[in-house]
Amino acid sequence: MKFGAVPVARAEGAISAHSVRHSQGVIRKGQVLLAKDIEVLANSGIREIVVARLEKGDVHEDKAATLLAEALGGANLRLDPAATGRVNLFARCGGIFQCDASAITRLNRIDEAITLASLPPFARVGPEQMVATVKIIPYAVRERTLERALSVAKKYAPMAAVAPFRARRVGVVATRVEGTSDKMLEKTRRVLDQRLTALGSVSGQEIRCRHEAGEIGRAAAALAASGHDLIVIFGASAIIDRRDMVPAGIRAAGGVVEDFGMPVDPGNLLLIGRIGAVPVIGAPGCARSPKENGFDWVLQRLLADLPVKRRDVTAMGAGGLLMEIPTRPRPRAETERAPDREGPRVAALVLAAGRSRRMGAANKLLEDFGGMPLVRRAVLAALESRAETVTVVTGHMEKEVRKALGGLKVAFVHNGDYGDGLSTSLQAGLAALAPDCDGVLVCLGDMPGISAALLDSLIAAFSPQNGRLIIVPTYRGKRGNPVLFSTRFAGDLASVKGDVGARHLIGANADAVHEVEANEAALLDVDTPEALAAARRKLESGELQTGKKHEGSHE
Repeated sequence: MKFGAVPVARAEGAISAHSVRHSQGVIRKGQVLLAKDIEVLANSGIREIVVARLEKGDVHEDKAATLLAEALGGANLRLDPAATGRVNLFARCGGIFQCDASAITRLNRIDEAITLASLPPFARVGPEQMVATVKIIPYAVRERTLERALSVAKKYAPMAAVAPFRARRVGVVATRVEGTSDKMLEKTRRVLDQRLTALGSVSGQEIRCRHEAGEIGRAAAALAASGHDLIVIFGASAIIDRRDMVPAGIRAAGGVVEDFGMPVDPGNLLLIGRIGAVPVIGAPGCARSPKENGFDWVLQRLLADLPVKRRDVTAMGAGGLLMEIPTRPRPRAETERAPDREGPRVAALVLAAGRSRRMGAANKLLEDFGGMPLVRRAVLAALESRAETVTVVTGHMEKEVRKALGGLKVAFVHNGDYGDGLSTSLQAGLAALAPDCDGVLVCLGDMPGISAALLDSLIAAFSPQNGRLIIVPTYRGKRGNPVLFSTRFAGDLASVKGDVGARHLIGANADAVHEVEANEAALLDVDTPEALAAARRKLESGELQTGKKHEGSHE
């Protein structure tokens, strides 16, 4: 390839090396100069231009990048069209990115003209996420150089691929010792459900038993026999030896312990076993937290049908330190930590500003429902959920609503324009959200059946990286409330007018909507005295399950 400055009159057919402004616009970098371009440049008084001109044996950058990318790509990858010597490779589905790191290094060492960059091996990826990029540095590469690169790509093919996540049903064994609380077990289950939902799988049966080998074995065997694809055992005590209760329980179920201990921290005390063809994970204590740890690495690979043998586990050490541990060599201190901040940050917004015109003289939000004001019940559900913050928008009867929520750890925002409709409350609440918030859960203060469990299921399904940007509960095919919106729609939400809410956004962004099956509570509000009375009857009969409230933890 020839490169350098030439007279404009001799530049036709060459490639402009840089962007050049002229009287009618600009010649873009990499543009092939046509006769009309030469005329415009000359008429603009430009006499010389830096160009590249391909010679015999040269391959244009876009063609070279395309050929190499096509040779690299394996299963579940798609290629973007080449531009400026670059081809990007994207995942077609969620899964685990696989690549041959040593082969990538070999390819990059062939010639400085050819580069390949990728995500790390075994990175979790979402649909349409970029996983690799081929870039030809100059405007052309020698044919023989490209052939060497293609030879490496062919020898190590496929050098890049995505192993898709498979929908699996995961059984759970949770053991107890004296002092084990139901609250802790429920939180553990919620965290696991969140993980599985994000990976396209579901949790099946959960069996709780004493922390004894015999009971663990019977529980694990029952799950293996009932069609579960994977079993996770959460022990009340950490596994410290292959002869401990959890591994002994796996053997008692007729299974085998394949590996114990991993060079990933948090996650060192993870165990891998098998009962027949069903994989079993003895979860480390850190698996109770949603923060990334070694449990995630093993779970993700198993759900993508990738083997996790001893050689795979021992290869996790480089890059396996996932958090700073200042107290080593002592065990990690069991001190109270700040709330976990990993994953999407979701804030709850409870709208409690309306006039309740259809209720007559009464304010429905202050009506008694199950021994407390209706609005307090809605706010307690938000506080008990995994939402990081709860903000209440007040308006009509502000003082009375605040009094009804006395002692609760919430932020208040007053909407002085509440008479102009629900949209003004939405705008006031959005303006008060933290700038690092990823999603907002828009809750209505007049929905008595909403529980923390329902809110948590919406939060668990929220996955911006997988394109799940609007999460909507449904009951018998009908969409309800609350709705979780990505803050990417904050501008659209803030532009809503009147009292219609944001339903049009859901219809206009169908590709971003993910539905979560709920119960009748998602449709039940109390706009009239008759609706309130009917809801009270459902509560008294047990037909309406609102979830247990724990007021003391929020005061």
